[in-house]
Amino acid sequence: MFRAYELEKALDTPAKIYYKYEGVSPSGSHKPNTAIAQAYYNRQEGVKRITTETGAGQWGSALSFACQHFGIECEVYMVKISYEQKPYRKIMMNTWGATVHASPTNLTQAGRQILAENPDSPGSLGIAISEAVERAVTDDNTKYALGSVLNHVLMHQTVIGQEAVIQMEKAGDLPDIVVAPFGGGSNFAGISFPFLRLNLEEGKNIRCIASEPSSCPKLTRGVFRYDFGDTVGMTPLLPMYTLGHTFVPAPIHAGGLRYHGAGVVVSQLLRDKLIEAVAHDQVECFEAGIMFARAEGIIPAPETNHAIATAIREAEKCKQEGVSRTILIHLCGHGHFDLGAYENYLSGNLVKHEITSAEIEAALAKIDTPMID
Repeated sequence: MFRAYELEKALDTPAKIYYKYEGVSPSGSHKPNTAIAQAYYNRQEGVKRITTETGAGQWGSALSFACQHFGIECEVYMVKISYEQKPYRKIMMNTWGATVHASPTNLTQAGRQILAENPDSPGSLGIAISEAVERAVTDDNTKYALGSVLNHVLMHQTVIGQEAVIQMEKAGDLPDIVVAPFGGGSNFAGISFPFLRLNLEEGKNIRCIASEPSSCPKLTRGVFRYDFGDTVGMTPLLPMYTLGHTFVPAPIHAGGLRYHGAGVVVSQLLRDKLIEAVAHDQVECFEAGIMFARAEGIIPAPETNHAIATAIREAEKCKQEGVSRTILIHLCGHGHFDLGAYENYLSGNLVKHEITSAEIEAALAKIDTPMID
């Protein structure tokens, strides 16, 4: 846990800004919190191989690390656009012994189906999940592991928030605002749930804000209904905020946030107005990431830049209103393998992208799953 003194100075804000930094883990993010647990329990069951998906590669890296530790084969289906944008993430996974495929592939029926419809598909997390699940269900020695969305993953990650509560107590402070990037829900739930407990049990009034990309805005512009967690429809139906399981987001650099749906618990919390959600375009996010890097010295992952953008927006409100609030950011990973994205931003080649209402309506129209009363 760090106090962002230099960022506060750069913003000239009365707000106090802290960040919980998870980029010092072996794989460079918070993801080993659940990867180690899942690999361990699979090892206890005698599982020989685990398949999974990954977007930007943070989850795939963590599971590759964990599987190597417990002597389990690891097969990763990495979203094709991220596979191409972040080659060193693939090499990191390979170094830990994992086999990595650019999804969609010709190795599965799901992948072949997608490629038949669109040979140039950039891929999506939903597609990669379909491929990984298919591989697992067709081999008795193989199991599937997910790095976000599901309840057990969110619970594993609450170690982050539990640590943060204690660290804030040691600092003699308590956040008014907790903010984290949002893909499927693991990093947001991890940091925010223990603070939400303080709201529910101790009467605190801590705002918990999920920050998502404007090109994949399931929380801010999606619908709450039953939907599949994967594109082909192999997973159980989940009550979630979604843009539709066939939705393929634009190829933004925050690959870990390119998921069509939100975790069940997070979705219900938003529906009950116990948490908030905001969206940012990727140019604003990289502006925020550059400011943070120059002030604090840490180059954040593109996903993390969304949380920083939200925190900066809230800090600027404090300045405008002349009030001091304490803001806690979940800095959930480093950007060492995302320098190509920073190069695009610094050279002026990164473009703003916000999905249109027509695109959202077209994606939602393809959902044929049950409504929720």
